[in-house]
Amino acid sequence: MLDAGEGAGGALAGHDTDPRRKLVEVRGLKMYFPITSGLLRRHVGDVKAVDNVSFDIYEGETLGLVGESGCGKSTTGRALLRLYEVTDGVVKIDGQEVARADARTLRRMRTTMQMVFQDPQASLNPRMTVASIISEPLDEHTRLSKKEKLARIYELMDAVGLNRTFANRYPHEFSGGQRQRIGIARALALNPKFIVCDEPIAALDVSIQAQVVNLLEELQEKLGLTYLFISHDLSMVRHIADRVAVMYLGQMAELAPREALYSTPLHPYTEALLSAVPDPDPAVETRRERIILSGDVPSPANPPKGCNFCTRCPKVLPICKDVEPVFREVQPRHYVACHLYDPDMTQDAGATGA
Repeated sequence: MLDAGEGAGGALAGHDTDPRRKLVEVRGLKMYFPITSGLLRRHVGDVKAVDNVSFDIYEGETLGLVGESGCGKSTTGRALLRLYEVTDGVVKIDGQEVARADARTLRRMRTTMQMVFQDPQASLNPRMTVASIISEPLDEHTRLSKKEKLARIYELMDAVGLNRTFANRYPHEFSGGQRQRIGIARALALNPKFIVCDEPIAALDVSIQAQVVNLLEELQEKLGLTYLFISHDLSMVRHIADRVAVMYLGQMAELAPREALYSTPLHPYTEALLSAVPDPDPAVETRRERIILSGDVPSPANPPKGCNFCTRCPKVLPICKDVEPVFREVQPRHYVACHLYDPDMTQDAGATGA
């Protein structure tokens, strides 16, 4: 575990007063992909997909993870479940270390953590029936009899709203929403505690999205599940999440309870993201000012020195270009990585104003 005063992990570890039990603890998570060159495949650099990310997820809650495409959201989710070999950092799920666990230990832990993938068509084997797909985790991790497995398959199909008579059909015979229900049933087969939902509604029609999200909420209430809900749909995240984390270029920009983040965002990037969300009230929508960010997102292979957001930030300070901000708690349970909220900067501003 990182020291209580060390970087982002220290900020979380040192000031957490939440009485709830932490199911997922992440400290200093790094996920770098090597860049090689030449015939000898020399290592010439790294794509820093996730760079020193720290957060907690409490038992029974939904943490929404948002940010634009390529910011590292999906990589973070996959790294938590050890679908990638983590470059560095500590990941604990239900008190057990995931990032450094050996193969046998990791196999035992698979029953605790599962994933619902973005594209239900790509994540389901087209040559397997629904019954075979849902039964696969049971075949691998349990010793149930054939009769018991069939009973469990029917139970799971009932839970996600699929007709039992569809058990011997193939994925291509279902709609996108039904295929995602199959994926959810498969994820629930081993009674997991933690599920990573990697943009589970992004590939679905708008008319079906609400049905899938409502199903996830019903299952959470019934089974006591804990979710990491990854999405770029800020309106849907506001509906389902208890707390929301905002990522930019592989790093955590802001983390706060849902209403606090949507009503009073602190990080300039969060402000810009939320300004793009349309308001259903036409009167409010016509008065709303959008924040247009200049420039393009830098490459994660060559991020800026200092703050990752300094090249596009409308409130950039000289210090932002040289010193990386610390991810710290600036209000109760509200964390932000921005020099605008550094204690030293606040004191300097007060002294200047005086």
